[in-house]
Amino acid sequence: MFPEMRRFKQQVSESDCQKILTEEKRAAFSVIDHDGYPYTIPINFYYDENDHRIYLHSAKAGHKMDALKNCDKVCLTTWNQGFKKDGDWEWNATSVVVFGKIKFVEDQKLISDRLRKMASKYYPNQAEVEAGMTSPAFNHVQMLAIEIEHMTGKLVNEK
Repeated sequence: MFPEMRRFKQQVSESDCQKILTEEKRAAFSVIDHDGYPYTIPINFYYDENDHRIYLHSAKAGHKMDALKNCDKVCLTTWNQGFKKDGDWEWNATSVVVFGKIKFVEDQKLISDRLRKMASKYYPNQAEVEAGMTSPAFNHVQMLAIEIEHMTGKLVNEK
């Protein structure tokens, strides 16, 4: 169903992809809206290696949620900061593209656990994490999980 990577010599391993998903903090998240248009937004996310899912949170209403209720197919793209080799001007960066289907997480224990793990990725310390978990906004969060169907990573040289 998913095409093979055309530039296969630039493909990176699944473990390299997982490392980027674990370490990077921002991604572009794409859905298909009710008119069939792609809708892409920047998001924060948490990759759980144990269940091989990507978690994100959302308000319970809005354009993204309407799109997800209409079509569960999604795409997430993230990339690392890259590097330059000594003496070279061009950057080398690795991107990861994930295709999957979205699941609405309803289990409150799972929501709490994944939100805490996600907050730990972004907040400066555990006290901030716990303060966020007791915020009244916590009750208005919709947790989403991307069930990964296909994932590729690619090392790109800008030259």
